[in-house]
Amino acid sequence: MAEKNKSKVVCSDDDHSDAEESKKTLDDLTLPLEKLNLGPEKKKKKKLLVIGLGGLLCHRVYRTEKIYIPNYRRPDAAYGNYKRINCFYNINSFHYMSHFVVCSIRALFCLILITVYKRPYCEEFMKWYLDNALDCGMKGLRRKLLFAWDQVECTDSGFKTLENQKKPIFLKGLKKIWENKDFKASLPSSMGKYSSLNTLLIDDKAYKALLNPAHTAIFPPEFKVDQVDDKALGPNGELRLYLEGLADADDVTSYVKDHPFGQPAITTTHSDWDFYSKILTHFQKD
Repeated sequence: MAEKNKSKVVCSDDDHSDAEESKKTLDDLTLPLEKLNLGPEKKKKKKLLVIGLGGLLCHRVYRTEKIYIPNYRRPDAAYGNYKRINCFYNINSFHYMSHFVVCSIRALFCLILITVYKRPYCEEFMKWYLDNALDCGMKGLRRKLLFAWDQVECTDSGFKTLENQKKPIFLKGLKKIWENKDFKASLPSSMGKYSSLNTLLIDDKAYKALLNPAHTAIFPPEFKVDQVDDKALGPNGELRLYLEGLADADDVTSYVKDHPFGQPAITTTHSDWDFYSKILTHFQKD
């Protein structure tokens, strides 16, 4: 009898005028005890976001390509002739980061002026992420960007992109972060251990994740400078809502697998699999 009643709680009123109806009501109101939230709120597990700048938070354009820029658009920043890392600090609030990595895949040194067009709601999105998306205990860490992941930390595939035969394919291998060794910017040991279960790469180019385990990245459509009405980063924007769900999830891989987002990952069903499989084969030989 004790075993039968251990996992149930019964709700009833004081009206016993109709025994049969009362019994039916009691049966309907019995609830499994494990479904009741009687304890403290479940603590969210911290996660690491690896976010690409170009194509996600902003659109970078060479000044020589200004013919492709609408006349009504003015750049939010411009940089050139200095080390790549400095450009991040020319874009307001990009350096107020915590528990995520900013990626730059271009050359370490700029030799030509490049203009930057921030995506609508970019700054608001960054503030929202830092203040609300993850555990509220992170609020005091807003100024601690882990590091900027530039081209020297990426892996040169030895191949060129299908869209531009002059543009090399650089890969963002998350294993470098997880192993936390031979990496220019080492993660503090106090931040715990990162793995495929708690790391998400967000980039507009799916091929950059070729070396990573499945379901550790999402690939939103590329942001273009003429998309002035874009709301993906705004309140109730699709990316914000997705990350809110991720923050509550137990692990990254399960959530990404069950909640497809943006462009599909490159797998055997991809239309250009014959090409990308050569890259994988190249690294498997090594």
